[in-house]
Parts: sequence; structure tokens; C-alpha cells
Amino acid sequence: MPIPEDVTGDEIDKDVRQELQSLPKTLAEDVAKNLVMVARLIDEDPEGAYGYSKVALRLASRVAAVREAAGFAAYANQKYGEALAEFRAAKRMTGNVDLWPVMADCERGLGRPEKALDMAGAPEVHKLDKPGQVEMRLVAAGARRDMEQLDAAIVTLQGPELASNSVQPWTARLRYAYADALLAAGREGEAREWFAKSVEADKDGSTDASDRLAELDGVEFVDAFDANEVEDESESKDESGDVLESLETPVEDAGVEDHVEDDVEDHVKDDVEDDDKD
Repeated sequence: MPIPEDVTGDEIDKDVRQELQSLPKTLAEDVAKNLVMVARLIDEDPEGAYGYSKVALRLASRVAAVREAAGFAAYANQKYGEALAEFRAAKRMTGNVDLWPVMADCERGLGRPEKALDMAGAPEVHKLDKPGQVEMRLVAAGARRDMEQLDAAIVTLQGPELASNSVQPWTARLRYAYADALLAAGREGEAREWFAKSVEADKDGSTDASDRLAELDGVEFVDAFDANEVEDESESKDESGDVLESLETPVEDAGVEDHVEDDVEDHVKDDVEDDDKD
């Protein structure tokens, strides 16, 4: 796949670059460029990212960073079985448990929420850092909802991280998930409160909490393009009405009937005068 000229491969994380040092220099550069493209495209063009990840995987399948990148690209394309296989491979290579939450979420994607819950209670969770533990809680709550255990999902999300007033990278998503679970359980008032709190913490727009809040408040957003279409359609109808009105004007209003009657009277008079002469 083509690599843009502005991509050098130096953009990758230093830890990944260090992993690639086990490869020949030229090969390492090619792999690095493909990994850069995966990172660049994974949000806006998941399919494109997936394509570049397959190239990197073909070039260096024994590099853990490559397997991890391939896993995230597959995950972004909802290829959960493939993603799980890649994450497991990366974990075997490094012994790192950082991927544990996303691996559990792959189990959810595969329709196995019970397995995800088992993973949420595994010893590996205690080895996760704080962001990883919060992520694991989000996955576990999602699994509970998959199993229609709404109250359990709500309880799963409760904790010091949710109650804290400090804003962390995970705060907006945690509050959003809690609000969404409350709403699903019919607790609309509480849901509105937590959607509002999610908006306060969501500085980079990672959630649609503001839209959900507006929806609860009964605010409707009209797309400007759609509004213009409605206006044009209304104007078109008005113009059509004017045309129809002009077509429906009675003949006498146009003066045509008067002319016809005059002509008939003249012809009758002429015929009568001709008879008198005879």
C-alpha cells in the first residue's frame, strides 16, 4: 500500500522503535511507516488502517508492537476474533497485561459476556494501572448490560473514580456510561445529572453527552441543509399555487365571454336586416 511522502517512520513511539531494532534497518523503516499509517487512519479510516496493519504483520509478525497494532486495527473493524488472537499473541510475547480490558471487550463482541465478566475478576486486573482498571470496569458494566442486568451494571460503575471531582482522561467516559445505564434503567432524572457531569469533563468531545443531554431536555436540532430544503419546498408549493390559481380564473374574468356574445348579437342583427330587405 502507498505511503505518503511526509511519513518517515520516526513518528512512532520510542518503545516501538526500540522493538524494531531487532529487524534489519530497511525492513524496520518499512514496518515503522506502516505502523504510523495504522495510527494515523484508525479513527477516520479503519479499513485503511487495517490494510496497513496487514502489511506490517506480513513484514514483522514476531514483533509484539506489530501484533498489537494489528489487533487494534481488527478491533476497529469489529473483527473481534482476529483482534483477540493478535492481542493474545502480543501478551504472550511481552507478558504485559495492559491489553486485558480490550481482550475482554473482544469477548463481548463475540457474544460471550460471561467470559468478559470472568476476565474482570481475574488476577490480571490487579496488575493494571488506574486507567486500565477503569477501562476494565467499563467493559464489565457493558457485559452486565449485554446480559440485561441493568442494576448490576450501575453498581459496577460506582466507585471512588466516579465520585471524584477531579477530571482524569477516563472521567467523561465513565460518567457517560453511568448516565447511559441509569437511563436504560428508567432513572431519567439521575441520568440527566450524570450526562451533564460528563459534558463538564468532556473537553475533547470524546462522547456525545451534550447531544444526549439536549435530547433529554427536549431540544431538537435541525440540520441547516434540511431546513433550506424545507424552505425551498414551501416556496415551490406557493409558486405552484399561484400558477394553479391563474389557470382556474373564470373565462368571464378574462373578457372572452363578452367578446363572444357581442359577435353573436352582430351576426343575428345582420341576418334580420337581410330578411327585411327581402
